[in-house]
Amino acid sequence: MIKVAVSGINAVDNPGPGLGIIKGLREGKTPVSIVGLAYDAMEPGVYLTELIDRAYLMPYPSEGEEPFLNRFLYIKEREGLEVVIPTLDAELPLFIDLAPQLASYGLKTFLPTREQFRLRAKDRLPGVAEAMGIKIPTTLSVSSYEELGRALSELRFPVMVKGLFYKALRAYTEAEARQHFQTIAAEWGYPVILQEVVEGEEMNVVGVGDGEGGHFGLLAIKKLWITSLGKIWTGVTVTHPGLLTAAEEFVRHFRWRGAFELETIVSGEDIYLIEINPRFPAWVYFAVGVGINLPERLLRAALGQEPERDWEYPAGKLYIRFTDDLVTDLEIFQHMVTRGER
Repeated sequence: MIKVAVSGINAVDNPGPGLGIIKGLREGKTPVSIVGLAYDAMEPGVYLTELIDRAYLMPYPSEGEEPFLNRFLYIKEREGLEVVIPTLDAELPLFIDLAPQLASYGLKTFLPTREQFRLRAKDRLPGVAEAMGIKIPTTLSVSSYEELGRALSELRFPVMVKGLFYKALRAYTEAEARQHFQTIAAEWGYPVILQEVVEGEEMNVVGVGDGEGGHFGLLAIKKLWITSLGKIWTGVTVTHPGLLTAAEEFVRHFRWRGAFELETIVSGEDIYLIEINPRFPAWVYFAVGVGINLPERLLRAALGQEPERDWEYPAGKLYIRFTDDLVTDLEIFQHMVTRGER
């Protein structure tokens, strides 16, 4: 029985990947005991006892490396943890930097390098797209109102106004673009990214790179229905040769290690790279459901084993997310608030 810690168990309107990963691990061939890592006592995963054996509150990554590591080592000693699968952008830099220390305590991970993690920055995407042999929408980096004015004169509306790492807002007028620019700069700093809007079909790829230029499987999907926050609610598997070839080139060129998601727009023969996520997406269970158990393959890679590499899957399989209801004891919430664990 392998003890695995998984974060991102916040299955709310903006869901984390944790529950999809845990379901994949539960359905895999490797027997596992799951410890859920939460940042709030109200995260629904805390209360899903049939999926998560134990749950612990973690300090926010913004509190710094020392309290984060101390808390994690406490959980490791209590539970006998062997592997951790972090899933949230905000915590990944800490886990990447702490990976050598975690390894010295017997904790295994399978994560991108710091340099690979930096590829997700919007200003790095043009170079990534070029290496993949695909395109990127016209993208301009802006650090002042003067530069913003020049950038808006070069682009056609609507435009996307994006933070370097987080947040993307669509603007239909210059006034709206200036308002979004101010909002994002105040929240995330400079530069702010302006990007043309490309019309086409939204297609994403999830996979796990082996760190040597190969991978342990890929799955491409087309979004059919998304939430107001841009999360996939309904999707369908596709076998788009150009997109899958580009994903393999991404893994090969950058020798990607660990989970990733590529977000693209496909317009006719053109493929535009929109975003790189250095972790599993919230819809990762879709891959499990069509026979490519990427969470378990990542677990086996972390354990130093050789995962399966086959990844044939049928096109036309449908993914539907749904909400559910749970009634449980208030005592669980009280334990999480007072003791930080369940």
